[in-house]
Amino acid sequence: MHTSTKNSSHYATDTQRWAAVQARDPAADGHFVYAVRTTGVYCRPSSSARLPRRENVVFFATAEAAEAAGYRASRRVAADHTSIAAQRAALVAQACRLIEAADTPPSLDELAAQAGMSTFHFHRVFKAETGLTPKAYASAYRARRLREELGDGATSVTDAIYGAGFNSNSRFYEASNQLLGMRPRDYRDGGVGASIRFAVGQCSLGAILVAQSQRGICAILLGDDPDALVRDLQDQFPKAQLIGGDAGFEQLVAQVVGFIEAPSLGLNLPLDVRGTAFQERVWQALREIPPGTTVSYAQIAERIGAPKAMRAVAQACGANHIAVAIPCHRVVRRDGDISGYRWGVERKRELLQREAKA
Repeated sequence: MHTSTKNSSHYATDTQRWAAVQARDPAADGHFVYAVRTTGVYCRPSSSARLPRRENVVFFATAEAAEAAGYRASRRVAADHTSIAAQRAALVAQACRLIEAADTPPSLDELAAQAGMSTFHFHRVFKAETGLTPKAYASAYRARRLREELGDGATSVTDAIYGAGFNSNSRFYEASNQLLGMRPRDYRDGGVGASIRFAVGQCSLGAILVAQSQRGICAILLGDDPDALVRDLQDQFPKAQLIGGDAGFEQLVAQVVGFIEAPSLGLNLPLDVRGTAFQERVWQALREIPPGTTVSYAQIAERIGAPKAMRAVAQACGANHIAVAIPCHRVVRRDGDISGYRWGVERKRELLQREAKA
């Protein structure tokens, strides 16, 4: 795959793009594609195909945009897709290793130069492959390392902070609440010092557990066995102080149950969302799906700017601990099949049916 350090501004206008096509400029590959109205195919700027008449040519920023407009890849483009995809994946994997190995996250310019791409092209390729920008990937990696180091119980908070790539305590503590959802020492100790109120109830879908930290709702769990739901909560916060909810808290549970029974009531609760940067982007996109509608995993991937990350989107849905408030039940396969659901396919089907009726 050819890479270039040229900026995308070199191909900002149709005149510049046509000049690149006439020159079969390999530096333009990755910046745009051109499609031919008379043949219905699209090509890379460096394609060796016979030059079409200018009046029959239309330009698109990406191959995906050309396909969305009804054009198909030329035979050469189709043949190159596999090898290009493999090369891009290898370059992005190399960039990820550089980010992970560096004491201070490399700049976008440094990563792009290492990959032999323009910053614009590298940023787009990296996000398409991982679902995250390089900056978000670095933040998510540091957060994961921090959780791992705090989680082993043998590492001091200070050592964990520096081990995760924060070069000062102050910078870490500015971000710690967002990364961990609680004080780092509390997280390292499995939630010790954190108070989580919870209550278990019944609804038409079975048992339900609602839990709330100081920041907001941190779990809504559904299942058949109330004891299993409590054990699930204990596994999430093994050393937190779990407190049975009082009458006031049980009103909150009733509000959640009411939403399950009658989705038209709506549900607007403060949430304590704990996940990677990518998971949180997916969960936010889920919360924007209107009740009574469904979207595919591919559509969610498109909405968060990571069209190739359908499998990662499905995994983020499966990692969701806050049922109904983060409505992962509204995501289905491209063909409309209900597919999997953390709390059972039948519950997912029933929730969708209720919302459709409402």
